[in-house]
Amino acid sequence: MFVLVEMVDTVRIPPWNFQRQLNEAVTEELNKKLANKVVYNVGLCICLYDIIKLEDSYIFPGDGASHTKVHFRYVVFHPFLDEILVGKIKYCSQEGVHVSLGFFDDIVIPPESLQQPAKFDEAEQVWLWEYETDEGAHDLYMDQGEEIRFRVSDELFLDTSPTGPSKASETPAAPGVPETEQKKEAPYTLIGSISEPGLGLLSWWNN
Repeated sequence: MFVLVEMVDTVRIPPWNFQRQLNEAVTEELNKKLANKVVYNVGLCICLYDIIKLEDSYIFPGDGASHTKVHFRYVVFHPFLDEILVGKIKYCSQEGVHVSLGFFDDIVIPPESLQQPAKFDEAEQVWLWEYETDEGAHDLYMDQGEEIRFRVSDELFLDTSPTGPSKASETPAAPGVPETEQKKEAPYTLIGSISEPGLGLLSWWNN
């Protein structure tokens, strides 16, 4: 679920931090820049693990800060495909069951990857599994807050870098909705599956 990723970056240290140890100042700047951020095709950055190498620092004309090239390792959330995870159902929608790990919410289990036969209850806004027994079918609801075990079947990275005016003009904001309230697309999404025995709500298999 968590991996160590080796990275290289040039860290800018402002003059008012010159009295601090370089390692300490670099650690603070790297965590400020990367912690809780998604790096494209890498994953969700959690925290700095260690600093491997500090190269020479330079001060450029017109900028009183120092600039240091740093080689370091960062703890990153990036589950491998087919890994089994346990989270909690955040909510359900027509798109599927949305799951949270507490620190990461962009997980969706699409309808075709649920235990089958499954159907969406429009009134309750939940998915349910029509579980067949000798006594007939029983509806097993996937309620909000329930713990769920799922398999990571795919991942999607989206480049959310700012777009230029030409691209932005092609997708105008919805009428009457401020730009700040426009739906933001997640930069990193996990696609899950519970379409096999032993996966799904923990309460299904613990009873």
